[in-house]
Amino acid sequence: MITNLELNIDNLKHISLEEKKVREENLKIFNTKGFPTKRLEEWKFTDFNKIIEDNFSELKSNQVLDLDNNIEFIKDFDHNFIILINGILKSSGFEHEDKKQINLRSYNEAEIKKTHAHNSLINLNNALHEGGYALEVASNYKFKKPLIIYNHFLDNLKDRIINNKNLITLNKNAELNLIEFNTDVSKYNFIFNNHTHIEIGLNSILKNFTVQGCKSKGFYYKFVKCKLDKNSHYNDCILTSGLNFNKIDQDIDINGQEANCTIQSALFLDKDNHQEIKTQLNHLKPNCKSYQKIKTVLKKNSKSVYQGKIFVKNIAQKTDAYQLSKALLLDNSSEFNAKPELEIYADDVKCSHGSTSGSMNEDSIYYLMTRGISRESAIELLTKAFLFEILEKISNMEIKKFMEKKLDSQIYGY
Repeated sequence: MITNLELNIDNLKHISLEEKKVREENLKIFNTKGFPTKRLEEWKFTDFNKIIEDNFSELKSNQVLDLDNNIEFIKDFDHNFIILINGILKSSGFEHEDKKQINLRSYNEAEIKKTHAHNSLINLNNALHEGGYALEVASNYKFKKPLIIYNHFLDNLKDRIINNKNLITLNKNAELNLIEFNTDVSKYNFIFNNHTHIEIGLNSILKNFTVQGCKSKGFYYKFVKCKLDKNSHYNDCILTSGLNFNKIDQDIDINGQEANCTIQSALFLDKDNHQEIKTQLNHLKPNCKSYQKIKTVLKKNSKSVYQGKIFVKNIAQKTDAYQLSKALLLDNSSEFNAKPELEIYADDVKCSHGSTSGSMNEDSIYYLMTRGISRESAIELLTKAFLFEILEKISNMEIKKFMEKKLDSQIYGY
């Protein structure tokens, strides 16, 4: 069992005795519980501990290795940028914005609390986190151009685990299009364990896009805690195909009237890919909406899991919540698991959930083949048509074209 990770305080800067104590307490909790297994309800379809044991003979914490920011910038459209190398904030550029309205710094939490003690990966993150960023957008400021987070991993992470934290704060009446773009050049297995906290203020809008830019040997776990104020909007679009393992775990408090949350995903899983999305949407105030649509296409030996829970508090009347997962399995060896849940304590609500899975329609494939298209090309065309629905509602045309381009690269090969 790989659980005893050495906490090297000497390489962690600006650590107070109090913070050191909290870190050591969190590491102790992790070493007691270990990596998650199927015994936990939120991991019932995945034995992550076994996955780690099968792919790592040893495991070291990152401890800030040599960093190189020689990455290739996206040229599809003008944008601002933040560069993270191996999880560490390296550089940034906001030439399209009023810099006085933006506050960016390296994440440096004064006190790490034992949050989510039931989640051993968060305990591990609390114990060993390095780097990450804290971004704050001033009240009444709307970004003129998108912001791309270049999350790049180098070829020096063999058998290493990166733990970092990010904080995003939008004050009232702020607006931001944010693209997290993950790339790496690693030839070796590594783990990326991220904890991101998002605060969306009164009347503010965050449109978030998560994109995997290349195939990767990475094993990713991302926990997102998001809080929405009155009349705020959080839109999340996920295209993360190409990873060995990826789990995005979102816990969202819809904590202001007229707030709106949308989570959508288009996943194309190739051989041996394993992707999971877990959401908990907590409707805590009246007159709020949430919309979730998760679409997945699975090829040989790939696996996908969607666990989505909608919680409606007793005072959250007039809630409108929708949840749907759909999967196409292209091979008998592929696997899709879904666990939709509703927990409702209000009586004047509109809530629905559903899940479907099955093989691709042979009549549709045959129709395209009669038009001179090969079977393989027909399947690719139908795959794109199935997944592209997720991108259709993106209002920014530059981002929409970019996301379509990345979806194509995932379907047709990086």
